[in-house]
Amino acid sequence: MDKLRQLPLNFQHAPAYSRDALVVSPANEEAVALIDHWPDWPAPVMILMGPAGAGKTHLAEIWRSVSGAVALDVKNLSQTMATFDAHAVVIDDVDQANIDENGLFHLINQLRAINGYLLLTSRQFSSAWGVQLPDLASRLRAAPTVKIHEPDDMLLAGVMAKLFADRQIEVEFSVVDYLVQRIERSLATAIRVVDRLDHMALEEQSRITKPLAARAINALDEGQGELDF
Repeated sequence: MDKLRQLPLNFQHAPAYSRDALVVSPANEEAVALIDHWPDWPAPVMILMGPAGAGKTHLAEIWRSVSGAVALDVKNLSQTMATFDAHAVVIDDVDQANIDENGLFHLINQLRAINGYLLLTSRQFSSAWGVQLPDLASRLRAAPTVKIHEPDDMLLAGVMAKLFADRQIEVEFSVVDYLVQRIERSLATAIRVVDRLDHMALEEQSRITKPLAARAINALDEGQGELDF
């Protein structure tokens, strides 16, 4: 494979959010199928769960483009409900903010009443969101959860290629493959390694090569999982 297709992720480097740019592998195929099969969903409220950098935001954006869904902030739902008239809603990173529980409960009820749809993305199962409102907790337990798993080699290579591309860094496939074969199988580690290599290449004004990749991996190992910049 001469050129890796891109897997959009949640970063500050303006990732693209097109369906064609998505790498599909066994690690994320169930989540991709959920988006592709809308509106034939098993329930009106669905939770898409996966680790940081797994592509949840990108999948949510794909669904938003095909469904016409409105993106809402989970912290301010009660303020939105007064003028709300959408048939589909997406709320990204639900577990990364203080949830407006009353607002979310009423939103779910309103969408169910009009046969609408709600997609929630999260890094954790809903049972770990700290929801205190019993009726809302019950609604969330009833919502099916589709999980993006930690990456296989194909997905991890796509993640790293996308991370480099988002930084406008050209890296040969052989270097990406070298990294994939040597780092921990986690998206968090992939993010840290690419960040490290980006910093090293800038500091040394050099291309990213296998020797530079080896030094970045050694720095990761010596730091016992943490990289110091």
